Amino acid sequence: MSDHGAHGRVPTRRERWDAFKRSPFLPASVLVLILAAAAGLFAGSYTYSMANPTPHRIPTAVVGAHDTARGKAFLDGMEKALNASLEVHRYDSVAGARRDVEEQKVFAVLDAGSGDRVALDVSGASGASVAQVLAETAPKVGAEVGVPVTVKDIKPLQAGDPRGLAIFYISLAAVIIGFVGAIQLSVHARGLNPAERIGFTALYALLGGFVIAAVVDWWLGAVDLPFVESWLILALTMFASGMVFTMFNTLFGRWAMIPTWGLMVLLGNPSSGGAVSWPLLPSVLGHIGRWLPPGASVNAQHTAVYFGAHQHVFPFLVLGAWALLSSATFWLWRHRHPGGRVSAPAHAGA
Repeated sequence: MSDHGAHGRVPTRRERWDAFKRSPFLPASVLVLILAAAAGLFAGSYTYSMANPTPHRIPTAVVGAHDTARGKAFLDGMEKALNASLEVHRYDSVAGARRDVEEQKVFAVLDAGSGDRVALDVSGASGASVAQVLAETAPKVGAEVGVPVTVKDIKPLQAGDPRGLAIFYISLAAVIIGFVGAIQLSVHARGLNPAERIGFTALYALLGGFVIAAVVDWWLGAVDLPFVESWLILALTMFASGMVFTMFNTLFGRWAMIPTWGLMVLLGNPSSGGAVSWPLLPSVLGHIGRWLPPGASVNAQHTAVYFGAHQHVFPFLVLGAWALLSSATFWLWRHRHPGGRVSAPAHAGA
């Protein structure tokens, strides 16, 4: 009778909550909320960064603009049209200014020191979106101030990538597949021990980077890549991305996807400068992006393709630092990682 009464008793609110916490419905409900928030944040971050790119700071080489009335009038008109976003660097010669275009220190060269017109040399390879803004603005300003303007692209993009997005796409692929690969290892190869997990992450990064470069260059012919360098940049990007997820999986368990997605996708990709050049990004994103794996990957790849003789070490240091930090964190706290095999106990008397 007492058993019958116990079965017929209505559970208390606390008992119902305890049962809900033990059920699969709690994590499923949390995921519903997280996914809804992620969808809004994803759309918001990309819209905020890319929907209406606005010049914030465009480093521009200026030769002779302050020595002639037409040069000063044109420069003043450009700064007014772009809301004073030109960051003027004065040079004594056009040759010196163009050297710094190759070094990616300036995005354009304004020459007003000779002739009856001003010449604006843009560099599509430095940033297609920046070059487009300058090329569209200069003739309008010239017409307003009565100064003839010649616009020329001295460093154009490759014919197969006229908008300069291929580098962003291949870097995006390396980032996404990098951490998705680590997720799949955690699901389908859960028994991998720490050294094995790092090794297989490096293996799929090397192979994946090779395939990305081969498809884009050899198969599609979209971009003529410096193959070995591009391959290794993609591989390092995939490895760093995979180890970032592995680090977060060690620290946060099953919720590792949240910080990985936030760091790599919500923050890293929009601020990478791949789809919209960093002078047109909101200023904070323009600075942060260079320190994150997606931005470092885009920078290294972009320089390798278009400015190979002037490659910088900084993006490689950023990618290497993320890979080292993530791997070291995983290794030091590997006992917290949900994967791995339990060693069989030694037989007594063996």
